[in-house]
Amino acid sequence: MTNSEFEKQFEAGILPPELFTHEAHIRLAWIHITQYGIDKAISNIVNQIQGYTTKLGVPDKFNKTLTIAAVRAVYHFMLKSNCSDFQSFIIENPRLKFNFKDLMASHYGFDIYTSLEAKKNFLEPDLLPFD
Repeated sequence: MTNSEFEKQFEAGILPPELFTHEAHIRLAWIHITQYGIDKAISNIVNQIQGYTTKLGVPDKFNKTLTIAAVRAVYHFMLKSNCSDFQSFIIENPRLKFNFKDLMASHYGFDIYTSLEAKKNFLEPDLLPFD
């Protein structure tokens, strides 16, 4: 599926849930950052993931802190990359795909995955800010 098709299907809420893997989250962030810049990407992705989880009947799966932190982490790696396509980018930055929880743990000294506050509101990192 092309980036454009993926973005459109996700935005419309018709992407099959089994296709929205962790790597798909990273790809969505990469697409939006590339197309719209970091600020608009964060806004778009927060709204779209929240809408998607609601449409699937699992709104409690949405986590605002994790969503924004993931986009900011992808952006951090994009600033250091010269890759012009997602596949090259994810190969160049395997930490985003295979060590994401460890990456988040380097920024947050508390559990952002289960915190009710983190699910509802974006919490800034308490260990290492996103630059």
